[in-house]
Amino acid sequence: MSFPPIREELRGLTPYGAPQLDVPVQLNTNENPYAPSAACVADIARAAGEAAARLNRYPDREFTVLRERLADYLTADLRSTGSDAPGVTAGQVWAANGSNEVMLQVLQAFGGPGRTALSFAPTYSMYPEYARDTHTAWVAGHREHDFTLDPVHARELIEQHRPHVVLLPSPNNPTGTALAPETVTLLCEAVGESGVVVVDEAYGEFRRTGTPTALELLPRHRNLVVTRTMSKAFAAAGLRLGYLAADPAICDAIRVVRLPYHLSATTQAVAVAALDHATELLGGVADLRDERDRTVVWLREQGLQVADSDANFCLFGTFEDRHAVWQGLLDAGVLVREVGPEGWLRVSIGTHEEMATFRDALRHAMHHHGPQGKETTV
Repeated sequence: MSFPPIREELRGLTPYGAPQLDVPVQLNTNENPYAPSAACVADIARAAGEAAARLNRYPDREFTVLRERLADYLTADLRSTGSDAPGVTAGQVWAANGSNEVMLQVLQAFGGPGRTALSFAPTYSMYPEYARDTHTAWVAGHREHDFTLDPVHARELIEQHRPHVVLLPSPNNPTGTALAPETVTLLCEAVGESGVVVVDEAYGEFRRTGTPTALELLPRHRNLVVTRTMSKAFAAAGLRLGYLAADPAICDAIRVVRLPYHLSATTQAVAVAALDHATELLGGVADLRDERDRTVVWLREQGLQVADSDANFCLFGTFEDRHAVWQGLLDAGVLVREVGPEGWLRVSIGTHEEMATFRDALRHAMHHHGPQGKETTV
């Protein structure tokens, strides 16, 4: 056996991660391009400083204040849609260091040896890694040509494999496709109380008007988990704060597997301070939605296929040699993501100026490598 003595199924693998390149226009990791204001930064710094004065003590293991504030935020989001569903309580909220850790804890609690997790490809590439890391069997169904989920196929797969965890991003990453509430209900009923259904709403705040949130369904399904993050709409990717809403019994189960004091005092303080500025931090969401919709229209005008998106990104193609197009964009100082089905690329929505640069760069790249690899005469 060669050194180091790593688990055999991990040998030779490379860690997950999008390219981090120093280029003028970074549109590859779905970040919010609008930085916090000076006033917000000052309040966050003040909160972090106050927490630092007590770093000799362990933080609140139950992060009580933060859970209360997150519950208030989710309830306000529900009310903004006109929903009359009951609000979210602090007892229904759990948080961790990014939604990645939230998902891993869900798999630690409900997956494991002899258990199965299921999703539908193409989808977030970390899901099978959560399964691998927790020794959970992984099953991937398929999405339709327009990246929607066929409820009949989904139910058949669940009945065949009887998964303990079903992972359903809505909007889906990398396609941006949202799930209908009827589909979520069907899958919750198909899984039953022998498993949990996770609706990953990392991009939920970017959904189009009329697209509902799965939070509305929590009172109807004890096995439903809805996850969110402060990384995207809240412009706080560097904070690393993800959270979920679910039946309190699910939160209690996750407490069993979480590491002691997993949320630092500074993380809790900074997250609460950011929530104090929710209106400002979410202020760019409407602009990003509009820019996304304009980008979808423009890409289609170029003869490209574009998936309908409820997120802050667009999946577009198809290219016979997508890497050549990706490289052409990078040569022009624009970094997008080479991800998803073969032939497709994903672009995060940036500022108006960044998207103008992207359009110019894509025109140039397509002059040499157009759709389906055809040489163009643009």
